[in-house]
Amino acid sequence: MSSLPRKPYLVALAATFGLVLFYQFGGPIWRPIKARLAGEKTVAEVLGELEPLMAKRYHNLEALTDGEPMSILAFKDEQRLELWKQRETGWEFVRSYPFTGYSGKLGPKLREGDGQIPEGIYKIEYLNPNSSYHLSIKVDYPNSFDRKMAEADGREGLGFDIFIHGSSATIGCIPIGDHGIEDLFYLIAKNGYRNTTAIISPVDFRLGVTPPVVDGIGWEADLYASLAKKLQKYSTVENPTNENANKASILTPDSP
Repeated sequence: MSSLPRKPYLVALAATFGLVLFYQFGGPIWRPIKARLAGEKTVAEVLGELEPLMAKRYHNLEALTDGEPMSILAFKDEQRLELWKQRETGWEFVRSYPFTGYSGKLGPKLREGDGQIPEGIYKIEYLNPNSSYHLSIKVDYPNSFDRKMAEADGREGLGFDIFIHGSSATIGCIPIGDHGIEDLFYLIAKNGYRNTTAIISPVDFRLGVTPPVVDGIGWEADLYASLAKKLQKYSTVENPTNENANKASILTPDSP
């Protein structure tokens, strides 16, 4: 008895696998097409709309969008987000943005629906020009560390769709208002979002504060040690809530 041909099955399997990979990693290609078909804005269109406004806010956009790495530092206890730019002399502070909303408490996100803002070192996955919260920037939670710790703990359902966005409503995301997200969205998009790292920390470890103890897990000390070490690269900023705090820098905005 002859066996059924396997070639069509293998072709279908390979095609399915290819589509999954394209969906996962081909967002820069398919999202603009999807937006066009749906009549939505593309990232390029939003950047064009923001260009005149950003030219007024910053006196040297070229220095901020030259492709050199950027970092977002977000501190949950202080409810503050900072933007930094790498220069030849090291990391330079650009601007800070207060959180306009907050949910959860200190400690990492452990499961879907817990309302927690994640804690860790994340990449930017994509930019959303059609967010319900004006504009948004997606971080890649859960990252490999989050998944590894969940596996060790026996946890499933870690949650997803964690954004930095405008407005003030939030459940586990970081809102910085419409004005703030316009700044961040434009600068990160123009500079290349893949060149940006987001460090989300429970507290500003640069100030020598004691890390929180989190009930129910035993690995927070390792996480917080890695965050504290990473944050050593960035100097503390005097009066960081003042958007013009670093006025001498060529990177500093001219006006709010």
